[in-house]
Amino acid sequence: MTVSTTSIVRPRRTDRRVGRTLRSSPTAILSLTWLIGLIAASLTAPLWLPYGPLEQDLKAVLQGPSAAHLLGTDELGRDLLSRIVTAAAPTMLVALLTPVVGIGVSVPLTLWAARSRRVEAVMNRVSEIVLSLPGMVIIMAVIAAVGTNMVVVMAIFGLLLFGALYRVFFGQSKSLHRQLFVEAAAVDGVRPMLASLRHVLPNMSTTVIVQFVLIFGVGIGMQAGLAFIGLGPQPPEPTWGGMIQAASKFIFQQPWMMVPTGGVLALTIIAANALADVLSGGAAKPPPLISLRRRRTPAAESAAPATKVAERELSIENLVIGVDDGPELVSGVSLRVQPGSVMGLVGESGCGKSVTSYALLGLLAPGLSVRSGRIRWGGADLARADESELQRVRGHEIAFISQEPTRALDPMFTIEWQLAAAIRRLRKTGRGQAKAVAAALLADVGIVDVPRVLKSYPHQISGGMAQRVAIALALAGTPSLLIADEPTTALDVTVQAEILDLLRGLVADRGMSVILVTHDLGVVADLCDEVSVMYAGQIVESGPVRDVLLQPEHPYTMALLAADPHTIAEMDSTPRLASIPGQVPAPGSWTSGCRFAERCRFASIECRSPIPLDPRGEGEGGVRCVRRDEVRGRQEEWRAPVGAGGRS
Repeated sequence: MTVSTTSIVRPRRTDRRVGRTLRSSPTAILSLTWLIGLIAASLTAPLWLPYGPLEQDLKAVLQGPSAAHLLGTDELGRDLLSRIVTAAAPTMLVALLTPVVGIGVSVPLTLWAARSRRVEAVMNRVSEIVLSLPGMVIIMAVIAAVGTNMVVVMAIFGLLLFGALYRVFFGQSKSLHRQLFVEAAAVDGVRPMLASLRHVLPNMSTTVIVQFVLIFGVGIGMQAGLAFIGLGPQPPEPTWGGMIQAASKFIFQQPWMMVPTGGVLALTIIAANALADVLSGGAAKPPPLISLRRRRTPAAESAAPATKVAERELSIENLVIGVDDGPELVSGVSLRVQPGSVMGLVGESGCGKSVTSYALLGLLAPGLSVRSGRIRWGGADLARADESELQRVRGHEIAFISQEPTRALDPMFTIEWQLAAAIRRLRKTGRGQAKAVAAALLADVGIVDVPRVLKSYPHQISGGMAQRVAIALALAGTPSLLIADEPTTALDVTVQAEILDLLRGLVADRGMSVILVTHDLGVVADLCDEVSVMYAGQIVESGPVRDVLLQPEHPYTMALLAADPHTIAEMDSTPRLASIPGQVPAPGSWTSGCRFAERCRFASIECRSPIPLDPRGEGEGGVRCVRRDEVRGRQEEWRAPVGAGGRS
C-alpha cells in the first residue's frame, strides 16, 4: 500500500522571506549595493586606487575635483577618494561589532526572562540600571583606560545598548511565550530553551533583524563622532570623522573638502536605515502557498504502526492548586482515569477544569503551584516531579490537545516541518521516516489531501483541519493518555461530530485513555465513560456517565442538565431553556460550606457546614450534597421560574 506525498521541501524560514523582501525592493537593492560595494572597494583599494591614503603632494593642497584627484585633496595634498575608500571597511566592519554584541547579549537574556518570573525581575532591574548609565561618559572613560581601540569601544557600546534592546524585545517575547503553540511544544516535551529558540525567536526575527541594521548605522555614526572630537584613531590614519573634523578647519578656504566625506557618511547611514525600514515592512508578511511536486513513496511501509499503547492508570488524590501568596483555585480534587476509558470533566468557565488539566503536565502558569495532593502516573508523582521527569512524560506518555488549534500551531513553519520535528524528537526516527510517519498520522486523523496539508502553513487550512493536525501532533509520541481541552469549542456542528468520531476511534484502536475537558453535556454523553462535575474548584458529583446524567444527585448537575437544550428538547415539546442565577464565586470568596448554595434552589441552613464527597449509592463516584436524598430526581424544578418554587 502506498500513499501520495509531496517531495521534501524545507520550510520557508525567516531568512527566505527576508531574502525575498530584499530582492523585491529597489530601495533594499540600492542600499545593499552601496554598503557591500563600499566594503568591497575598500578591501581592494590597493589594487585600483592611483594614490595611497597617506601619500602627500604639497603642490596640490586643498584642491577641488580634477582629473588627477576625482574628489579633490586635503590640507596635505592627500587624495580624498583614496582616504574615504580606505577608511570605509574598518569603519563598517568595526561598527558591526556593536549590534553583534548588543543583540547577542540581549536576545538570550530576553528569552530567558520571558520564561522565568525570577529572571524577569532581575533583568528588569538590570535594564533599568543600564538605561540610567551615562553612556557617553562611560565610553570616554573606557577610551581613557584602553586608548582609541575601536574594537573594545564598540563592544562596550553594544553592552550599553542592552537596556534599550531588552525593552524592545521583552514585550514581544513575553507575548509569544504565552502563545498556545509554545505551550504545545512544552507539552510535546521540548525543553524550554529549545522551545524559545525554535518557536519564539523565529517569530521575533523581524524585530531582531531591524534592530541589528539600525544599530549598525548607529555604530558608524558613533565612530565618526568620536573621531571628530579627537577620540578615535589618531592621524595620519584615515577616518571619516577625522576627515570631517579636518575639513571643518578649512571650511572657508575650501568648503568642497567637507562634501565628499560628509556625503559618503550620510549615504551609508541612510542606506542602513532604509534597509531596516524595508525589512520592518516586508519580512513579516505571510509566505505564499508553496507549489506542489508530487511523487509516490511507500509511506505506509516506513511509518510506525498505530499499535496499542501501554496501559496506565491516572490517579489524582486531593489535589490543591493555588496562587502564590493568594487564594486556592482548586480544592481537594480527586479523579481516577482507567486505561482505555474516557473521563469527562464538566463545569462552567472558571470552575478550575483547565487549571487541573495543566497541572497534570506541570504546565501551570507562573504564579500558580500545586500546594498539596498527588498525581500518580506509572509509579511517579507528577505533582512533585522535577522538570527532567516531566520532560519524559510530556508528549511521550501524556499528550495535550488545545481548544484553539490554529494558535497551538506555529505560524512560522509548515505542517510537515512541525509534525516531523515532533516525531523525530519523540520517536527518535530519521528525517525521511519522520516525514512518512507525519503523512500517515494525517491520514489517520481523517485528512484527505495529505500532500497539500503537509506543505501548508497553519493560516492556510481551516479550523477543523487545524484541529485534526493538532490531534496528529499529539499522537506523535504514541501517548497513553490524551488531555483534550474543549477540542470542539470553535468548530461547527458537523466538524464537531467528526472530531468526536475521531477521538472515539483513537480510544478504540490505540487503547488510549482520554480526559475530555468540556462544558457540553451532549459531548460527554456521546463520548465519555465517566464524568466528574466541577464547581468553584471542587468535584461536586462524579460517577459513570449513565448514572450521573440520568439520575443526577447534586443540584448543580441538575441545573446543568436543565440548561442543556438537547435534553430539554427530548423531554418537552415546548422546551423552556433554564438558567442558573448568579455566577461562579471568585477564588478567595469561597465559603466553608457548599459553594453552590447561593445559587441553589434547594439550599438550607445545613448547607453552611463543610460537606465531604460521599460515595454515590452502590455505584462508583460520589456526591457533595447534604440534601441529596431529598432533592434526587427533582431536576425538572430548575426549569420553573424562581418565584414559582423558591427555595425548599
